[in-house]
Amino acid sequence: MQNKIILSTLLMASTALLIACGDTDENTKSEPAETPRPFASTYTAMPSKTTFITNAQIIDGVNDEVTSGNLVITEGRITAIGVDVTAPDGATTIDAAGRYVTPGIIDIHSHLGNYASPSVRAHSDGNEVTSPVTSEVDAEHGVWPQDPGFDEALQGGITTLHILPGSANLFGGRGVTLRNVASRTVQGMKFPEAPDTLKMACGENPKRVYGSKGGPGSRMGNVAGYRKNWIKAAEYKKKRDKGGDSFTRNLQLETLADVLDGKILVQMHCYRADEMVQILDIAKEFDYKVTTFHHAVEAYKIADILAENDVCAAMWADWYGFKMESNDGIRENVPFVHAAGACAMIHSDDQDNIQRLNQEVAKTWADGNRAGLNIPKATAWKWLSTNPAKALGILDETGTLEVGKRADYVIWSSDPFSTYARPDTVAIDGAIAFDRASGLKPKSDFRLGQGKAVGDDT
Repeated sequence: MQNKIILSTLLMASTALLIACGDTDENTKSEPAETPRPFASTYTAMPSKTTFITNAQIIDGVNDEVTSGNLVITEGRITAIGVDVTAPDGATTIDAAGRYVTPGIIDIHSHLGNYASPSVRAHSDGNEVTSPVTSEVDAEHGVWPQDPGFDEALQGGITTLHILPGSANLFGGRGVTLRNVASRTVQGMKFPEAPDTLKMACGENPKRVYGSKGGPGSRMGNVAGYRKNWIKAAEYKKKRDKGGDSFTRNLQLETLADVLDGKILVQMHCYRADEMVQILDIAKEFDYKVTTFHHAVEAYKIADILAENDVCAAMWADWYGFKMESNDGIRENVPFVHAAGACAMIHSDDQDNIQRLNQEVAKTWADGNRAGLNIPKATAWKWLSTNPAKALGILDETGTLEVGKRADYVIWSSDPFSTYARPDTVAIDGAIAFDRASGLKPKSDFRLGQGKAVGDDT
C-alpha cells in the first residue's frame, strides 16, 4: 500500500509538472475535485521528561534477539538505544534491572468506544445494519472516548488501537487509528496522519444479516455485491478526477474511490482460505490492495499466497470453531503464517482479550515451537507491535524502539512471555500514562463518583 501511495504521489507530481510546462488545454481541463478530509486529528502529546532507562532487557521489535541496554527519550522521541548509551544531563533515570522494555502494543482490531462498557443497547454503535453497503459511515463517529475499556487496555500495554466498524456489511465503513490517551473528543485521540481504513467483510455475516432483507443471501451474492460496487466506484473516480461543476459528491462512493486511489487501507474480515483468495482476485480485477485479512482462521492454508501478495493476516491464538467458517482453525496459525514469510499478527476483537495480548502471543509462539519451529521471543514480539504498525501505515512513527520514533514503550515486571508478567509502566510519546508503583492511571469520567474498581488498589 505504501508503494501504491508513493506511486500515486509521483503521478500527481508528474501531472503538476505537465501543467506547469503548459502541456494541457486550460480551456477543457478542470481541477480534480479534492475535498479536505474533515474531523482532523487534534491529538497533542502529553508533556514528557527527558528519560534514561537503564539495565533493561530490550525487545525492540526490529532485531530477533533480546538485548541488554539503555534507552534515552527526549521530547517524546527515542533519541538513543544501546549498551553504551549514557544518561543525558538532567535526565530522569529509571532502573529497569530485571525487567523488560518493549514497544507499546498495537491492537489492529478493536471495537472499544463503539461497543463501550457497560455493555448495554444504548452503547451499541459498531454496526450500521441498514444496508450491505455503508462505506459512507466512520467508526470514529460512534466512538465514546469515555469508554472505561480504554483505561483497562492501557494497563495491558496497549498504546495504539485501531477501531473498526462491525462485520455485518460487505462494505462496513471507515476505521480509525487512535492513541490510547484520555481525551474529551475522539479527534483528540486520532493518530496524526494515520491513513484511513475501510472495513469489509466476507463469508457468513453479510449473507446472514441481509439474506431476508433483499440480499446478499449467499456467498455468490457477496461477491457480486463487491464487484457491482467497485464498478460504480471506478466510474465515480473517473468523474471525480475530471472534476467540473457537474461533479457531485457521494460519500459512499468517495470512500471506495479513495481505496482505488491508494489513500485508504482495506481491512477485510475473512475466515476461510478459499474466500481470501477470491478476494485477492477481486482486488486484482479492480486494481486495489487488501492490506490485512482479519480473523484469518485458515490463513495457514494459504500462507505462501499471502506472502506472494504482501498481504498481512491478523489472527487469534486459539479461538476458533464457534461457527462453520471458523471451524478449521489450528493453534499454530500465527507462527505457521510467519514461517511462510507472510506478515502475521495477533488481534483481540474483544474488550477483555485486549488486556492480555502478550499472553496470546506467548501461547501461539509456544504452540509453533512445539510444532517444530524455532522462533525467538524477540521475533514473535513483532506480531504485537511491528506488523500491526505496518498494516496500519504507521510503522514510520511507532511499533518499534528505534531512534527517531515516538517513545511508545512498556516496562514489564518480568519476561512478557510469562503469565506472571505485568506492565509496570506504559508510556505514550514518552509521557508516562500508567505507572503501577505510583498508582498513576487514567480514570474515565464515567467512573467518577463510583467506588473503587475491582483490582483498583489506589
